[in-house]
Amino acid sequence: MIRWCWPWELRKRGILGMNRRNSRYIGSYNERRHYPLVDNKLKSKQLAEAAGIAVPKLLGVVHSQHDASHALELLQNLNDFVIKPAQGSGGKGILVIVAREGEQFIKPSGERLSIFDIERDLSNILGGLYSLGGKPDVAMIEARVEFDPVFDNYSYEGVPDIRVITLRGYPVMAMLRLATHASDGKANLHQGAVGVGLDLANGRGLNAVQFGRPVSHHPDTGTAFDKLQVPHWQQILELAASCYEVTELGYMGCDIVLDRDLGPLILEMNARPGLAIQIANDCGLTPRLQQIEQRAPHTASVTERVAYAIEQFGHG
Repeated sequence: MIRWCWPWELRKRGILGMNRRNSRYIGSYNERRHYPLVDNKLKSKQLAEAAGIAVPKLLGVVHSQHDASHALELLQNLNDFVIKPAQGSGGKGILVIVAREGEQFIKPSGERLSIFDIERDLSNILGGLYSLGGKPDVAMIEARVEFDPVFDNYSYEGVPDIRVITLRGYPVMAMLRLATHASDGKANLHQGAVGVGLDLANGRGLNAVQFGRPVSHHPDTGTAFDKLQVPHWQQILELAASCYEVTELGYMGCDIVLDRDLGPLILEMNARPGLAIQIANDCGLTPRLQQIEQRAPHTASVTERVAYAIEQFGHG
């Protein structure tokens, strides 16, 4: 298990630090002109749709405070939905509604919100409260993902997602992020979600952590992680690998959800993916990234890149 170590110990274990990630990989492989394509979730959704990549359906966009003040009209035909800032990060500002009763909107936790609460959330998004650099933003209204029942006992009050790190379109590491009561139904590790490292060969769970500490069972459902295996694994890896051609970002994180009816969907693409995936996998990124740089073919199809990653990095 990755724990507190001296810097030389971390290097020996191949742990990628933030400074090296920024200079060696983000700085070298991601041209800044491509950042707006993924920093703005509305733009990245439109880009993915144009490329034929499956994403959650966009139901509407709130551009102005005037629109926000008429939220009830915008939401009148929606019983469940997700509101998120187009330029937000770390899950901040995302509001998930699973049901409604009249003008009461119900969150996964059971908390009830009024239309005035919804309007306030929209207004905060538009004002840039959650955006990078505090810039004015727009609010997206998306269809809520009905997550695959295979995760019924593994996630609490929220939709789980799969984070895949890729280099030059090659998957190098993956983890499943599971919502908890502590994370308010959101799949963000720093808010208390559980991260489960996944075997690139088959999507089987390898190791699980919450707040950086190892766990064997989900803290709310009590379900053990030792039998966990993500379905549609080949499709998930190919979906993540295909984002390279769409964004032209050499180093990125792809967040994928499994919809009960639609299968794998791209939720987000990230030009600066975090490093906690190493803790979830109890494994450093550096050796895998170096292998892709030094040995992986530069011209390979999506299918060939996925096959290479499975063969080189899978546990089998």
